Amino acid sequence: MKNNKIKGIAILSIFILLLLSACGAKEGETTTKESGSGEQSGKTKEDYKFLSILTGGTQGTYYPLGGTFADLISKETGIKTTAEVSQASAANMTALQEGTGEVAFVQTDIAFYATEGTFMFEGNKIDTISALGALYPETVQLVTTDKSGIKTFEDLKGKKVSVGAPGSGTYANAEQLLEIHGIKMDDIEPQNLDFGESQDSLQAGQIDAAFITAGTPTGAVEALNAVANVVIVPVEDAKADELIKKYPYYAKDVVPSGTYGLTEDVPTVSVLAMLAVSNDLPEDLVYEMTKAIYDNASSITHAKGKFIKPETGLEGIGIPVHPGAQKYFDEVK
Repeated sequence: MKNNKIKGIAILSIFILLLLSACGAKEGETTTKESGSGEQSGKTKEDYKFLSILTGGTQGTYYPLGGTFADLISKETGIKTTAEVSQASAANMTALQEGTGEVAFVQTDIAFYATEGTFMFEGNKIDTISALGALYPETVQLVTTDKSGIKTFEDLKGKKVSVGAPGSGTYANAEQLLEIHGIKMDDIEPQNLDFGESQDSLQAGQIDAAFITAGTPTGAVEALNAVANVVIVPVEDAKADELIKKYPYYAKDVVPSGTYGLTEDVPTVSVLAMLAVSNDLPEDLVYEMTKAIYDNASSITHAKGKFIKPETGLEGIGIPVHPGAQKYFDEVK
């Protein structure tokens, strides 16, 4: 009996120890997850041999700029970095969450939706990403040709209009601009095309107009202008004010005269492009990446390079900033 009692006490003691150990492990996991500077994965800069920058389609602005950023980061960090073609903003946020990339281009409005779990991220809140920095205005362009006869938003009713992929940043912009003009998706024939497909379809007369949210000049629209007379449908001032009041991450913008052969400025609206990173990336690595881009912004030859400045790197960002990026911007104040 005595031996059985001793065995029972020993088994109970082991069970208690195992339970306490498990609880301690869970508590430790929570602590590292909340740190957001590399500790969650336990990796250091030396563990990274390769980095991927998720961009967008080849006809947009993200991809060519991504190639430039990849070269700058490779040189600064010594880690081979490449720009990858992707489905852009919304898809990029999901890819970062799934760990299929380390850095991504994204619209500021889409990053906000993701971290809040709203709009296309309803029920799928993403809390594993943070901001590296803001870049440049992403102009919302409603593109058509002179042959379509479309001059106003009201002219879109009953027309075939490319609105981007469902859940994309372009789709959200299209839906919100149509809403402000009293138009629903049911009032048009929406086509879910990327920028290159929109260009081809406009050129072939298969669609009447296309929403394209990208830095200007946009490659797809420039290519269209080579074979047709491009028209950018304006967003009138009062409608822009109405849009901004309801969705404050928009700003007034202009497609300048001379762009795509335009003979006068065309008023429209824009959101901001930014870079997002995985929280898992170590602080020193993100610091070096941020420094590589913003210290060398003046050497960027793309037209949007002039907007990329350290002093505006945190403007318009509505999500947490990675500690490594914050360290850089604190130093250059």
